[in-house]
Amino acid sequence: MENGPVFNFLQKVLLKPMTKVSQYRIVRAIMAAGMASIPFTIVGSMILVLNILPTVFPFLNDFFDATFFKFSDLYMIANTATMGILAMYFSLAIGFELTRIIQTEDKLKVAPLNGAFLSLFAFFMCLPELVLKGGKIVLLNTISKDETVINGFRMTSTIDRIGTSGIFTAIIMAVLAVWLYSFCVKHNWTIKMPDAVPEGVSRSFTALIPTFVIAVVVLGINGSLVLLGTDIFKMIAIPFGFVTSMTSTWLGIMVIEFLIHALWIVGIHGANIISAFITPIFLANMVANSNGANIPFAGEFNNSFAILGGSGATLGLCIFITLLARSEQLKVLGRASIVPSLFNINEPLIFGLPIVYNPYLAIPFFLAPMVTASVAYAAINFHIIRPIVIQAPWPSPAGIGAFISTVDWKAAVLAIICVVIAFIIYLPFIKIYDNKLYNDEQGKTQV
Repeated sequence: MENGPVFNFLQKVLLKPMTKVSQYRIVRAIMAAGMASIPFTIVGSMILVLNILPTVFPFLNDFFDATFFKFSDLYMIANTATMGILAMYFSLAIGFELTRIIQTEDKLKVAPLNGAFLSLFAFFMCLPELVLKGGKIVLLNTISKDETVINGFRMTSTIDRIGTSGIFTAIIMAVLAVWLYSFCVKHNWTIKMPDAVPEGVSRSFTALIPTFVIAVVVLGINGSLVLLGTDIFKMIAIPFGFVTSMTSTWLGIMVIEFLIHALWIVGIHGANIISAFITPIFLANMVANSNGANIPFAGEFNNSFAILGGSGATLGLCIFITLLARSEQLKVLGRASIVPSLFNINEPLIFGLPIVYNPYLAIPFFLAPMVTASVAYAAINFHIIRPIVIQAPWPSPAGIGAFISTVDWKAAVLAIICVVIAFIIYLPFIKIYDNKLYNDEQGKTQV
């Protein structure tokens, strides 16, 4: 079957450029960092549940006051050491992964461990806030009712800039540090040790000159920005603040859902590629929600409401073909896919049904997640359900993930409603496709 004009258009517009983007080393490194951060975000979020439960169920207040809250400062350290320093994890992971990619693909003698440390080094040099005062560059010190800045470090529950608000800066400094490190090694700006020297010692001295170069470059950047009355965090906040604001709107979410599913429809793992760009945003939004904000697009918004069963919101579709399909092909595929689908894994459906390049199912594949995302956006935006404050494991089954994410039983009900809505959207299309396959099978049987 030949592709229609719509598929040809998507292939032309999206396939080649997005395939190219997905192969960029920076994108691959950011994707790896996002994956590496998952256990920390989940554990940190789960700890936060203990402090949130009494606000959702007021009758638990006395019990929590007498038990858990006596140890709140103790167990919340696990939250601070995960969600509170997420930018550090990103810095280390991107530095390591980007250096490993360069080492592997360019055959350059760089060490991933050095790349990780140099990235963290560059990021840390950007943390203190400096100001120009009396002709001198000095560390900012402010203690007032509204803010506490000691020796340049702005304090909240931890050092402010090493949390989710610092992820974008961590990414940029990791890329800069690894690039400078690789540049130095490539041009032999290193100290070479005799072969008899142990590898660990040799590796340390190899990074000595690159470390000095990175220090000079980053200090130069910081000093220049201070003279201009700003710093790298404030500079980055301007464009990324705009992007963050856009993704927090309904229109922004629709654009994200469209891109994810447009990439899938031409055979590219859209969720993986887009998540490389939006992970820092939805993590920052989730932390903001835990501090009282009400931002719909946060945490596992997609896997909790928009794409239950996997990309395209195919859980209802999978249940239908498992139980009611006339076509043997669909029945067999449904039985094989139903268990993974319960955990938001639907690659067997996407490639087995198939949905990729399938004109029968392309429209609902786009439409269903956009509708369910709109419903969830409205429910959170109008305070019908609580916003996402917990990072639930993305494979959490329908309803369970929504409840864990929001600590709100109404969110679990909404998730089930989203499954039903998506199924209703798929129903006429899958029935037509089922009948076609059934007739094809009957034709073959008669022959």
